[in-house]
Amino acid sequence: MTEDAMKLFREMSQWGCSPGAETYLVLIRSLYQAARLSEGDEMIGFLRSAGFSDSLNRKAYYGFIKILCGIERVDHAMKIFRMMKGYGHAPGIKTYDLLISKLAVHNQGERANALFKEAVARGVPVSPNVYKVDPRYVKVRRRRRIRETLPEKMARKRRRLKKFRLSFVKKPKPARRFI
Repeated sequence: MTEDAMKLFREMSQWGCSPGAETYLVLIRSLYQAARLSEGDEMIGFLRSAGFSDSLNRKAYYGFIKILCGIERVDHAMKIFRMMKGYGHAPGIKTYDLLISKLAVHNQGERANALFKEAVARGVPVSPNVYKVDPRYVKVRRRRRIRETLPEKMARKRRRLKKFRLSFVKKPKPARRFI
């Protein structure tokens, strides 16, 4: 679907149509949802060069960041966040809350705390919360296997073989006494 939209976008100039700000914004959203991040960034550049930079407001940037956080691309969302601040758009509570929560879930607590402190310094009323880290992003320590010596290995094998051999022996039934 995104590929069809990009094809149509390229053909617009052949038909004598020029894309508007909304066309660019929809294409950027679609590219980000399809995880085509570099093309989405390139399209933002095209939007700015076409003279529609006023349509890139705080709401549009929040939409991009929300999409990127939804597809688990938090680092790229932070890049868009920095771009947003660089062009003079002040992020709001929703933007800070979304990024702080996603950074915390992705086990990037230091970055989340830095963002929280930045929000407080800017005067954005962000409330501190407790976030649970997603187990997919937690580094698990692997148990180091200790190499066993040859006598330990032989003893382990002997015990296992003995248990295996005894599994074929018929077990005695308990004797009942009649009195």
